[in-house]
Amino acid sequence: MVDQNVVERIEQDIKNNDVVLYMKGTPVFPQCGFSAAVVQVLSHTGVKFKGVNILDDPGLRQGLKEYSNWPTFPQLYVKGELVGGCDIVREMYESGELQTLLKDKGIATGANA
Repeated sequence: MVDQNVVERIEQDIKNNDVVLYMKGTPVFPQCGFSAAVVQVLSHTGVKFKGVNILDDPGLRQGLKEYSNWPTFPQLYVKGELVGGCDIVREMYESGELQTLLKDKGIATGANA
């Protein structure tokens, strides 16, 4: 059972920020290659996002796995919806799907900011 405080924290994060990346480390200092790769993709799109370091809070880390039903990190949320992890985000970026998703959701990127 997910801790209700953790659920509320996740819901606040994804409600108050258009793009949230739950990751190992921080956007400035990622602590795993997968997190670094997603930060790089987001930086290339020029989108503003909130990075949340799951290593700081084991409760959040476990709670997110249950909340999202997604076992690995990073986890990218756009407008409250889980987009996916590193491989999915990278593939979406390379095919242009990620940029389209951001545009369709009304999120400013470097290209259309």
